[in-house]
Amino acid sequence: NCPVNIEILDKILDMRRYLSLMESDFPSELGAAYRSMENSGNPWGLSQSERADWVGDLEGIEVLDGGDPFDADYLYWVGCAGSFDDKNKKVSRAMAMLMQRAGLSFSILGPSEMCTGDPARRSGNEYIFQMLAMQNVETLDGMGVKKIVTQCPHCFNTLANEYPQLGGHYDVVHHSQLLEWLIAEGRLDMSEARLEERIVYHDSCFLGRHNDVYESPRNVIGSLAGVEIVEAERQGTKGMCCGAGGGRMFMEEHIGKNINVERSQELLATGAGRIATACPFCYIMIDDGVRGEGVDDSDVKVGDIALHLLEALEAAETPVEIV
Repeated sequence: NCPVNIEILDKILDMRRYLSLMESDFPSELGAAYRSMENSGNPWGLSQSERADWVGDLEGIEVLDGGDPFDADYLYWVGCAGSFDDKNKKVSRAMAMLMQRAGLSFSILGPSEMCTGDPARRSGNEYIFQMLAMQNVETLDGMGVKKIVTQCPHCFNTLANEYPQLGGHYDVVHHSQLLEWLIAEGRLDMSEARLEERIVYHDSCFLGRHNDVYESPRNVIGSLAGVEIVEAERQGTKGMCCGAGGGRMFMEEHIGKNINVERSQELLATGAGRIATACPFCYIMIDDGVRGEGVDDSDVKVGDIALHLLEALEAAETPVEIV
């Protein structure tokens, strides 16, 4: 935050828009992401037909198609990372299983879901953002969608705070908020769920700074018996970015120390046996940073809050074998 309260983000975005759209002056790596978003509907250029492949053998997940009317408690907005990235596909499966356990009905869009356009807008390409956003608003409104849950803070922020500018008005919750509510309402049986672990939570910029959601992820983790929550040196309102924001997920860092390495070292310094995230980009960046420090998954486990929660719930149901 600026110490004299000057709003700098909007000004930086305006400069990026001018450079990107008027001067075609942007980091070369972004060119591929722009083309992929424009032509394939996601930054990685993967086929939209693969959007729902993460479902695998999970049963009871409705994929809305075309003009299908929405008739469920929530539309589950999976996001690009949750649909295509191998780490985050596990988060999508975990979230689906948790909602099923809680008795929530939900549908997904599958191939009809496009990137929200967040990476394009943050890096200055307003044209691609508007194109993707209007397609998504048309799809959501055409199906009568009102309530949305997503595990991606970037999608959460865009759907909740930016789509209304284009006529898309939805009740959007982040998955940490939904899980917190399900636990508080007793929809998830936490009576036997426990993890004997020290856990440090990494604050997502778009969840925390932009939307003031700090406690929900911590409350989800703290609901597990045996858990000791520890905090990094920089946390909460003073938290440190993972390095993927502002479109940098799709760019390389060429100067100085990588941000995700710096942040991963801070998190490891807490001595926690687990690192919890609540953002797909943070998950990728922190996991890569921790592994880059030579720390194995058996020593420090990195994962989304949904993964830690589901693991504890499933362990509570596994009978102990008496030899």
